[in-house]
Amino acid sequence: MSAPRPLRALGKLPVEEFMRRYWQKRPLLVRQAIPSLQSPVARERLFELAARDDVESRLVTAFGGRWRLAHGPFDARNLPSPRRRAWTLLVQGVNLHDEAADALLARFRFLPDARLDDLMASYATDGGGVGPHVDSYDVFLVQTHGRRRWRIGRQRDLRLVPGLPLKILAGFRPTHEWVLEPGDLLYLPPGVAHEGVALGECITCSIGFRAPAWQELVEPWFAALAERARVAGRYRDPQQRPTRQPGRLPPAMCAAALRALGRIRPNRRDAARALLTQLSEPKPHVVFDRPARPLGMARFAAAVRARGVRLDPRTRLLYDGGDAAINGELFELGDRRAAAALRSLADRRALEGASLHARDPTLRTLLYEWYVAGWLHLQRRGETRA
Repeated sequence: MSAPRPLRALGKLPVEEFMRRYWQKRPLLVRQAIPSLQSPVARERLFELAARDDVESRLVTAFGGRWRLAHGPFDARNLPSPRRRAWTLLVQGVNLHDEAADALLARFRFLPDARLDDLMASYATDGGGVGPHVDSYDVFLVQTHGRRRWRIGRQRDLRLVPGLPLKILAGFRPTHEWVLEPGDLLYLPPGVAHEGVALGECITCSIGFRAPAWQELVEPWFAALAERARVAGRYRDPQQRPTRQPGRLPPAMCAAALRALGRIRPNRRDAARALLTQLSEPKPHVVFDRPARPLGMARFAAAVRARGVRLDPRTRLLYDGGDAAINGELFELGDRRAAAALRSLADRRALEGASLHARDPTLRTLLYEWYVAGWLHLQRRGETRA
């Protein structure tokens, strides 16, 4: 099976033009953005995933006009009947557990992996939805089964309906409305209010993006800098005079501490390494499946040369210059050949054996460790990746 290449166009709009004119700027509706799209997941598959402990799922109901929210896992027998109106099942990270969903997410890798988050599937019965709301991140809403009516608007009034388990806007004033059918796509930048309501049974796949707060990014970075910082010397105050305010912090001590902190100067590589570590960290609920009977090192190396490898869908591998991180673990890429192979592995998610130079001892050890951890797998026989 060949991995799908990233989209070159959304419908007839080249992705270069989309990025220039629309990305993080304004909404865009594209009819038949992905022609002949087949729904990657059926209702039954979503019900199966929602029953698992390692899958994040939510159930939203609006029976009798009363909003309720419940968190999974859900036994399919305890979900409302598909014949009942006004309920929605949201399943997060479907791409981590389903190859077809992962293939759909891969079509959007014209954007960096550091920004891509996951594919969420929303199954809804007639009238189902989650109410008008605002997201803090970009999203592509891809209709994969049935129809859904979307209303959107930009508004300053972000007050919420009080007393609800969902963040539903109290004064939603839509300015545009469309009905999406399979293959249609709606792109929304952050901050655009929107509401989707199912017209009959439907499935919508949301391609979401990471938009981490700067505070989340800098706190671990500062902690790492402090841990490895080496500021020589001790505080001295030969100019200190007798004081009548012993409880007051000496101004000279504060100034000296500020000068000492000024000697800790993070550089670009420090910033990149911190981002690599944090943005490659899997979500807390992610669990990797280790091989039950792993091959020994020699047999693994031979299999790599014959069949190649592919990253597990749950694995996040990012690189910058000579550094890389996989699932939150930082490492150096090594020599030129190993670095080229690992960068290609990150970009393509899989490589043929001839491209991996598996005889390189450092590279071979890395790949084997990832294989044993369940982060990487041998390709299936006859499988190739684009």
